[in-house]
Amino acid sequence: MEYILSEREDGCFLCGKDDSEGEPARPLLRSELAFVILNGYPYNPGHLLVAPNRHVAELEALEGQELAEVSRLLQRSIGALKEASRPDGFNLGMNLGRVAGAGVPQHLHWHVVPRWSGDTNFMPIVGRTRVLPELLADTYARLKPHFA
Repeated sequence: MEYILSEREDGCFLCGKDDSEGEPARPLLRSELAFVILNGYPYNPGHLLVAPNRHVAELEALEGQELAEVSRLLQRSIGALKEASRPDGFNLGMNLGRVAGAGVPQHLHWHVVPRWSGDTNFMPIVGRTRVLPELLADTYARLKPHFA
């Protein structure tokens, strides 16, 4: 409901993420080329977004170093989630273009979704309401030490 009633911000919400944000909007980890944040509207607790710092829409527009750094942060994210949450598996992916389901098509980002045996697959929930067992602030506090 908060999302529906909130005022829409102009610009890219990923470009606006910095260390001055309050938790849980603050990046869990930021490097010179990329960063990791919690998804504000997660499919499951611990749903992360990994994105390059540079505002770029096309995968082929990434420099080699940026792609390597995103890959490194994807590995780091999976490791942190394994330590903090002990998931049984992961969905890892991205949507390129609005017709492919990208909610923010102008800034590349990868989704890292922890999965547990018996959870409901997140793909069928589009357009429906889900109850998550953890507040974003609690998820942030649980994950942050694993990115230190």
